[in-house]
Amino acid sequence: MPQHVVVTEYSPDWKVKFEREAEIIKNILKDNLISIHHIGSTSVEGLKAKPIIDIMPVVAEIGKVDCLAGEFERAGYEYLGEFGIPGRRYLRKGGDERTHQIHIFEASNSAAIERHLALRDYLRTHKEAADEYGRLKERLAKTFPYDIEAYCDGKDEFVKALERAALEWKVKNQA
Repeated sequence: MPQHVVVTEYSPDWKVKFEREAEIIKNILKDNLISIHHIGSTSVEGLKAKPIIDIMPVVAEIGKVDCLAGEFERAGYEYLGEFGIPGRRYLRKGGDERTHQIHIFEASNSAAIERHLALRDYLRTHKEAADEYGRLKERLAKTFPYDIEAYCDGKDEFVKALERAALEWKVKNQA
């Protein structure tokens, strides 16, 4: 059965779900873990989102993560390796009705890490952009309720523009 695309109002429970899952991930990655971040739409208070918790662990050595695939699978994750993004390790939980996604990056991959954190922080501080993004996602979910690819394609251009704005904002605020 294809994944049902559902966008809901923000839930404070998403933060609790992140914290609970972060503990599981910390126990698997152990000393290789440098930091762990709640990213994606569920990390932005007030933003409408698919109720899927996106988690970004940052590790010292990405190669060591591959040896832990079995531990992640015992924790309910499907281990998919790079899954189209070089230098990342992608895992998902929940099958077609996904509940969590993990995007693991090595600390040396600073561009990917900064892009995710800048977008999250930008949406947290720019309510109008977050609201516009939420409306777009809601409209796409209604238009493509069982077509995740069309849903993602429909927001791709908007997200790329948001990422550019977020990175420019981050650079400006670091000066």
